[in-house]
Amino acid sequence: MSQVLKLGIPAGSLQEATRELFRRAGYVISFTSRSYYPGIDDDEIECTMIRAQEMARYVEQGVLDAGITGRDWVAETGADVHEICELRFSKVSREPVRWVLCVPNDSAIRTVADLEGKRIATEAVRLTNDYLERHGVSAQVEFSWGATEAKPPRLADAIVEITETGSSIRANNLRIVDVVMTSTPRLIANHAAMDDAWKVAKLENLALMLRSCLAAEGKVGLMLNARSENLHTITGLLPALKMPTVSRLSEEGWIAINTIIDETTVRSLVPKLRAAGARGIVEYAINKIID
Repeated sequence: MSQVLKLGIPAGSLQEATRELFRRAGYVISFTSRSYYPGIDDDEIECTMIRAQEMARYVEQGVLDAGITGRDWVAETGADVHEICELRFSKVSREPVRWVLCVPNDSAIRTVADLEGKRIATEAVRLTNDYLERHGVSAQVEFSWGATEAKPPRLADAIVEITETGSSIRANNLRIVDVVMTSTPRLIANHAAMDDAWKVAKLENLALMLRSCLAAEGKVGLMLNARSENLHTITGLLPALKMPTVSRLSEEGWIAINTIIDETTVRSLVPKLRAAGARGIVEYAINKIID
């Protein structure tokens, strides 16, 4: 019987972003309505959709070999799992999400010290209690089942809520007092899986392909030809990952240069390269970067 890696896919806000990342890495995940067991075009992987909040617990218990969830939820559950790698992606951007301490705009609370004896609503009770303990503050922390932003000031003095852009915080007339924690998705596995050589190899290969796609984001390749005497001038303009690749062309005195640059620099860089003697400039897409 062939071996299978039981992999947890985060349901909810990260679901579509995860599918897209896997697609770019060469894996096709197929979601069907009302099913929590998506298909994947790899017979050695069995996917299960789990809420990110529960992922670490199921991985720790061995229900799943591995899964993708935020660093915040690993900390919140206190799960003893192995972190394979960070995967810096999200629903909106590539920036970490933040758990923030918020109060109404007109609240007298200005610092964490002002929370002494106050009521705080949050989904992340452990994270909030740990934060308060670090600051020597005693407050009543209550679990919030949802609509947390609507609870101050009537149902809570403050909240600790997750945000990516801060738009929902502002929309509810709240202001941020402090950042409790920043978090990014992680590929995690349980210790039993990490003792299995086959599963380790499978997870390392998966991590390699996923990370290579993230590394390529915002990058493009640039190829160009130039006369040999212009090499130093042109390479001096190129902000390469390392050193650009330079090779001789069949025509005497000409060289080819190949490099990878930030896509945002192309529009300002190409005119400078042409002015420095570059010809036959070609920009091309980069799907993966593997060191």
